[in-house]
Amino acid sequence: MSTAIEQARQTIGAYKGELLAALPSHLQDKGVGWLTSSLSALRKNDFLLKCANQDPGSLIVALSEAAQLGLMPGTDEYYLTPKAGKVLGVVGYQGEVELMYRAGAVSSVIVENVYQNDKFSWNPGTMTKPLHEVDWFSGDRGKIIGSYAYAIMKDGAVSKVVVVDKARIDRAKAASASASSGKNSPWTTDEAAMVLKTAAHDLAKWVPTSAEYIREQVRAVRDVANEPVKPAAEPKPEGVVSPRQHHPEPDPAANTVTGELVDEGERTDADAAWFAQQGA
Repeated sequence: MSTAIEQARQTIGAYKGELLAALPSHLQDKGVGWLTSSLSALRKNDFLLKCANQDPGSLIVALSEAAQLGLMPGTDEYYLTPKAGKVLGVVGYQGEVELMYRAGAVSSVIVENVYQNDKFSWNPGTMTKPLHEVDWFSGDRGKIIGSYAYAIMKDGAVSKVVVVDKARIDRAKAASASASSGKNSPWTTDEAAMVLKTAAHDLAKWVPTSAEYIREQVRAVRDVANEPVKPAAEPKPEGVVSPRQHHPEPDPAANTVTGELVDEGERTDADAAWFAQQGA
């Protein structure tokens, strides 16, 4: 292992406790995989690795934000990008969508880019959702001219439809701290995903967020705790079947971290074992 990677690994390992403590409960038992993913992101980009070692504080700040949000660093959920000699964390398209699903109010989220040669129609007065026709086999859809996003709620209702045009995309890019990172910016390496993120980010203002959901859960627990104790129900006669119990859907984020990661064809079991030993 190179000295640079070893230095970065030591930095992440030194903050292992704080980073794992910041992870949401559904990722607590998969923290070693999360840490290993962080190091894998640095392995893939020599300049990013250099910035991480040059300013380790910026690396830990970025990883702390990713941990608090419960997003996987170095993926489309949460980008790690070099900027001005520091590590900058950027929530990605998949991260925006993940936070919406985690809120528990939506059954599906639709986010699509519209290209020059697509057929797109949207009339808020007469349509509940856009009509988007794509020739998937033409091989030439042209340039991206915009994007849109909406969610189907658990009760079947359609959320507000958000449409993002070229002017909105340009404003989002100009406001992005990572846009000036040149070839390392996600706006350069993955422009389509960043346009999708712009639409997803705007949609997030119109659907419940993870933070809102957590607050509601806290209120619900508090209200239940304050309710008077009800008398025990009488036993049911034999042969009477209880109504089917409702079970909430499994958290869609619960299986996003496997703890076993592959970096450019090379297994990172050694890193996982190293992190697992720290503070054991």
